[in-house]
Amino acid sequence: MDPARLLLEDEFFKEIYRFEDGIPVFRTFIDGSWLEFPGKINVRSPIDGSLVARVSVPDWEAVDRGLELVYARGRWSIRNIPGERRLRIIERIADIMEERKREFVETLIVDAGKPVRHATSEVEASIDRLRKASLDLRKLEGDYIPGDWSSHTLESEAIVRREPYGVVLAIIPFNYPLFDTVNKFVYSVIPGNAFIVKPPSLDPITPIMFVKVAVEAGFPRDAIALLTIPGRDASKVVADRRIHVISLTGSTRTGLEVMKNAGIKQFIMELGGGDPAIILADADIGVAAQKVAMGMSSYSGQRCDAIKLILVEEPIYEEFKKALVEELSKIKVGDPRDKDTDMGPLIDESSVNEMMEAVEDAMRYGCRIAYGGRRLGGNYVEPTLVEVTERHVLKLLKLYRDEVFAPIALIYKFRDLDEAIEIANGRRYGLDAAVFGKDIDKIRKLIRFLEVGAIYVNEYPRHGIGYYPFGGRKDSGIGREGIGYSVEYVAATKTIIYNYRGKGIWEYL
Repeated sequence: MDPARLLLEDEFFKEIYRFEDGIPVFRTFIDGSWLEFPGKINVRSPIDGSLVARVSVPDWEAVDRGLELVYARGRWSIRNIPGERRLRIIERIADIMEERKREFVETLIVDAGKPVRHATSEVEASIDRLRKASLDLRKLEGDYIPGDWSSHTLESEAIVRREPYGVVLAIIPFNYPLFDTVNKFVYSVIPGNAFIVKPPSLDPITPIMFVKVAVEAGFPRDAIALLTIPGRDASKVVADRRIHVISLTGSTRTGLEVMKNAGIKQFIMELGGGDPAIILADADIGVAAQKVAMGMSSYSGQRCDAIKLILVEEPIYEEFKKALVEELSKIKVGDPRDKDTDMGPLIDESSVNEMMEAVEDAMRYGCRIAYGGRRLGGNYVEPTLVEVTERHVLKLLKLYRDEVFAPIALIYKFRDLDEAIEIANGRRYGLDAAVFGKDIDKIRKLIRFLEVGAIYVNEYPRHGIGYYPFGGRKDSGIGREGIGYSVEYVAATKTIIYNYRGKGIWEYL
């Protein structure tokens, strides 16, 4: 196929870029305007490594001005817009994105290397999340507390209300650059916060496009900003006291670095994962194999909720393994612009190298490749299943200890539930788990003992639009993402106590 390039034809987006030598150079939105700076980030498509864009990098003076505008004016501009009107702006954003769905899909394919149906799903999920914004309101209501339940508070009463913290900084991962921007935007602005987004350097274009849409839809220009800066330069921003909340989706390593630099702030962090799937002896083997294969390979395994550890009950181990290998063999790897492609490239060469190092590490410990294990050229790899035959090496493996962001998983047979629970809980991550089977007693035991934030029964982990809340335990994060749940972390609780002593309002017996 032709070299990858961004197809930018819509006049709507002309303000945010210019062409230089045939390559679009994107401006950034900061200090209330679309501006270009001398520094640039080169954006290469994972499809073939082609340079597809350059993105302007603001200097610290511009960042400081942008932060001050959002802090001094923007957080009040958005807060002073009545909630009903904020909802109308969000609905208008959804309408504009619907009108320009094709541009967003095509950009995700080239910029993030997503197969057509995955890119389409991300855009549709983003629009759906915007249209579900009103559901977040269910967690914004407060409380009334009468004072006559304690002798110390007689003749008083209180209300407990929720209000915006002020400024939310959203740090976006490369794997869902559009949806994560939209999701964090929605739950941040519903309570009335201003919004600053730091897009991923690897595929920043759709977040830039989204900010253009938000501004055109009527979102206050002083209440939103783009920080198109490299991650290594973000420490000064996260430490800034004008930032009140940090919402981060990314690796555990990044999360720890942010917390170390940020100081006392409110955090929502969805961090490392890589989920276990437990296959019980009475599972529907065909269905379970199909779903596990999808959970391993969807967006090339570059998902925090991707399946990385498969534990199969001993009586069906060989049959399930055979079925899973068959399902993996059906996955068509190739150019994501081809509508028949199931799995596209990894995001960059370093991700391929990390996967191959993990395979070599497993081989040194005596594991064997049940399927895949090869580079296919460029950023393309085979979906890979690594069989662990000796229990004592399991916890020594890189694939067990770390989250390898690629379509690769370990498979191991277990004797009883206690062994499966011990192995699953032994990882430092605790995002999700999948359980396949019919025995409700076994399933209920797993539900009780697995140390994760969500359990999918007879389904592979898939967070979708966050209709059901998700988030991790242990090294997998802080707080919860999800409609009606995330707002609790971006809305401060304020208690107001009214004193009426001696006013004759109450006459207690």
